[in-house]
Amino acid sequence: MAAQLKAVSSLGPALLGPKRSERLCALKNPALFQELGAETRELRGNASVRNGSNVLRARWSKPIQAVSSSDRATEVADSTTSKGLRGKLNKVVLAYSGGLDTSVIVPWLRENYGCEVVCFTADVGQGVMELEGLEAKAKASGACQLVVKDLKEEFVKDYIFPCLRAGAIYERKYLLGTSMARPVIAKVRFELTFFALNPELNVVAPWREWDITGREDAIEYAKKHNVPVPVTKKSIYSRDRNLWHLSHEGDILEDPANEPKEDMYMMSASPEAAPDQPEYVEIGIMSGIPVSVNGEKLSPASLLSKLNDIGGKHGVGRIDMVENRLVGMKSRGVYETPGGTILFTAVQELESLTLDRETMQVKDSLALKYAELVYAGRWFDPLRESMDAFMQKITETTTGSVTLKLYKGSVSVASRTSPHSLYRQDISSFESGQIYDQADAAGFIRLYGLPMRVRAMLEKGI
Repeated sequence: MAAQLKAVSSLGPALLGPKRSERLCALKNPALFQELGAETRELRGNASVRNGSNVLRARWSKPIQAVSSSDRATEVADSTTSKGLRGKLNKVVLAYSGGLDTSVIVPWLRENYGCEVVCFTADVGQGVMELEGLEAKAKASGACQLVVKDLKEEFVKDYIFPCLRAGAIYERKYLLGTSMARPVIAKVRFELTFFALNPELNVVAPWREWDITGREDAIEYAKKHNVPVPVTKKSIYSRDRNLWHLSHEGDILEDPANEPKEDMYMMSASPEAAPDQPEYVEIGIMSGIPVSVNGEKLSPASLLSKLNDIGGKHGVGRIDMVENRLVGMKSRGVYETPGGTILFTAVQELESLTLDRETMQVKDSLALKYAELVYAGRWFDPLRESMDAFMQKITETTTGSVTLKLYKGSVSVASRTSPHSLYRQDISSFESGQIYDQADAAGFIRLYGLPMRVRAMLEKGI
């Protein structure tokens, strides 16, 4: 079956890095979903996919579709039986968010390939507002059906938490919210990952073909085809939301000199308007993975959702950064990651007790490469998988609890405890002790500074 698939993708993310609303790729018809272990069912006019962990999925910043090139006998609607401007495909499944990009790609596919379009939406925590009315919006754009799958728990457990354990942060700030969501949808990111998972797939990129050069062109195209769009020319923010974060791009943010407007933010309160009293939150961690909040054990998605609410209330997790895309150009983005910021702080504080100096240094150096691979869409790269095994091994003892203080946008540590703590008060105390004698430092300092003394002697001719 794999040899029969043809992928229709966008080169955008491969060139520009992970941004914008993520889209999925999909298969030509329900039979193909079932071949991959998925099950389809009709529910109030919606087709939802469940129990299909092996579904071939793809997620990246422009719409991606995978269609069968051999199943030419599939019946299509009367409106799509004729050949399109660029050829003929019977049925395409489009990764659909309801945003401008995917809303426009639906009529474009029908017009250019004469095909039926089935929209697929992965629920990775976009929120009720984004999912509500999505079926009506998809059909208004020209789609014949909407397929929805809840992937929130898988997203947090299998993608977010490994990155958290690894300490993966891109360019000092970005917590990789968009980048982590792509592989859970696709188990593919962009064309490189398509080839890694299945080298027999052929890639066709509509964004290389069409004449739409920007978001204003897309809006005009949507109006021409009577497609409802969620943005206007006066206010064009490109947003991507999932359970981990909310990103904002475009509009006034394209000038790094402009301060973001307060009404742009959606997940977090303004630090100035946050509660005047701090809130303490305890995070329970087992082997580098969060398991509880304030003593309550929660599922991965429930835990993150709870911390988003707590952190958002206190204005935690706002990031404004200019980052380097894969081709070297710079791009500005504003991110809201309240729960993620709390979790990263908690894990790092616990590691200060459980990791020795050299292990921490090696882990931090590998975390930079780990983040780079995830950002570049190389989740399934053997290098990242090998580094993940290393991270899992060295965080085996990162177990304990951390209490954090949240106050007007800030997160500070209040306490940290671990049964595997390498901190010993009897050794670290400034009081004299039997294990460590302060006088021992004199000989160590003399030997440690020997190379500097030798160089100084050479320079002075001694």
